[in-house]
This record gives sequence, structure tokens and C-alpha cells, in this order.
Amino acid sequence: MSPEMTRLLLQATGDTLAMVAVAACLGTLFGLPLGIFLATSRRGELLAAPWLNGILGLVVNATRSTPFIILVVAIIPFTRLIAGTSIGLWAATVPLTVAATPFIARLVEAAIREVDSGLVEAARAFGAGPLTIIRKVLIPEALPGILLGLTLAVVSLLGYSAMVGAVGGGGLGDLGIRYGYQRFRPEMMLAVVVVLIVLVQAVQTIGERFAARLNRRVRRA
Repeated sequence: MSPEMTRLLLQATGDTLAMVAVAACLGTLFGLPLGIFLATSRRGELLAAPWLNGILGLVVNATRSTPFIILVVAIIPFTRLIAGTSIGLWAATVPLTVAATPFIARLVEAAIREVDSGLVEAARAFGAGPLTIIRKVLIPEALPGILLGLTLAVVSLLGYSAMVGAVGGGGLGDLGIRYGYQRFRPEMMLAVVVVLIVLVQAVQTIGERFAARLNRRVRRA
């Protein structure tokens, strides 16, 4: 592969990491509190609001069930409103964030629901309020599971970032399509695939190691 192609590959890798990092951070910022609320707001739970839980659940399920490539096209007006354009690196972070938020919310909800209900009852018996229980019991106990969920979300975002390249989002997907597919350079397509595999493996390994460490700390506590 020529030095120019190598330069383009490195730049595209940096663009992909940037858009995935921004989308993961924003998705966590919105998805974490949403997931906590979904996990604690059914009838009889800490923040009981079953009607609101039902509405938010429907919205989350509708967004998650929409194929990502269709979602990208469907929210183009919203993307233009937020980013000022529908193409390019930063425009791509809008649909990535929209896709990541409900996904992360459900992963957080599942992790929190796995916490032993006896811990919640014990905290209630000591007079702890709902917010205190969430902050000092549910989140610490569910943290290893939440971290594994976030790892899965980042891996999914890497795949989504490749798809968003099909509509001018930049990054490795855009490079693979423009230089690999349209210009008949199979070596570029192969290089893009190899880089994505390496990134996914690195994210998965790092996430699993941190989750294992947190899990050991929680058990010791």
C-alpha cells in the first residue's frame, strides 16, 4: 500500500475513533439516567411512574428496532438542525448518538435489574431514600455490568460508524467505499476490515478487564 493510502487510512482511523468517542460519551450521558429511570420506575419501584415508564419504553424500543441505515436517512433534518450539515465527521455523530442512547439505556436497565433486591430492601430498612439507594446501592453494585454494556455499545458504534460512511459520514467506512469499492482497490477494503477488527478486539479486551477488576472490588466490599 502506498504512503498516500497509508496516510488516508490513519486519518480515517482517527476520524472513526473521534466520532465513536463523541457518540459513546453523549450516548452514555443521555442513556445512563434513562436506563436508571427505566429500571426503577415500574409500579411499586423506587421512582414509581408506570405511565412514564411505558411511554419511554415505547420510544426506546421504536428507536432500537429501526435499522441504523434507515435511521440515518430518517433524521437528516434533525442532523442538519444540530450539526448544520448532514455529511461529514461531526454530522455522523448525531445519528450515532441517537442510536447509542436507547441501546445504552436498555443495557444499563438490565444491569441494574440484576442487582439483588435484598440489598434494596436492606437499604430501605435503614431509612435510605430512593435517590440514596440508587446512588449508593444500585449503581455501585451494577457497575461491572454497566461497564460491560458500555463496551458492547462501543463495539456496536464501531460497526455503525462504518455504515454511516455510506452516506458521507467519513471515517473508515467512507474510505472503504470510496477507495476500496468504487476504485476497485481490494487491498484498501482489506485494510479497513483489519483495522476495524483490531479496534473491536482492543475495545472488548479493555472493557472486559476493567469490568473484571470492578467486579472483584465489589465482591470484596
